[in-house]
Amino acid sequence: MILYPAIDLKDGKAVRLLRGDMEKATVFNDDPAAQALEFVAAGCEWLHLVDLNGAFAGQPVNGDAVDRILSQTQTPAQLGGGIRDMATIEAWLNKGLARVILGTAAVEDPDLVREAARNFPGQVAVGIDAKGGRVATRGWAEVTDIEATDLARKFEDAGVAAIIYTDINRDGAMEGPNIAATAALAEAVTIPVIASGGVSSLKDLIALRDCGAKLNGAISGRALYDGKIDLADALAALRK
Repeated sequence: MILYPAIDLKDGKAVRLLRGDMEKATVFNDDPAAQALEFVAAGCEWLHLVDLNGAFAGQPVNGDAVDRILSQTQTPAQLGGGIRDMATIEAWLNKGLARVILGTAAVEDPDLVREAARNFPGQVAVGIDAKGGRVATRGWAEVTDIEATDLARKFEDAGVAAIIYTDINRDGAMEGPNIAATAALAEAVTIPVIASGGVSSLKDLIALRDCGAKLNGAISGRALYDGKIDLADALAALRK
């Protein structure tokens, strides 16, 4: 199982939000590229990037910060937030991103997801962010009536590389991941699933690894910044 260290970008800085609330942001590093290099030095295999401002604006906002990360590291990176048209997808992939994450577009423009997955095999993921099992869009500001599992199943034959499932109520709260919901989603589809939200200890990572659902990976942010999880130790444990 792959551990994806998270770098959430707000106003050009690496931050963590509490349950997706932009007014409850903690700045952990004024230099996101330096933060990325710290994670790479610890041995991470991937980086998970989110343009928080972009998610609300519907277009890239923290592009300069992402560009610096891509120019200073060779580690594969995936990015979500404000990616809602083919031109933006192409632009990011041409800049060296390994994978783009489509969240709001998966709800509002599923044909875009399918087209992108066809055009860029292995480089398009779907982000499913849920509150109480219902999908949220536009920076988590709008909660739909769509069940997370139902949305995931719509892309079963689309060729997407992964589904990133985030339980919003757990995100940044350091209360542990929603293992039951994540495992249920992973069991409902054949698409690789990456768990996100609430991972706050090595015990949480091991529980996800051993939940029986064969998760592709897990994303962690605040616990790495707070020192609750040592990245090198976690990577070693997940390789066993």
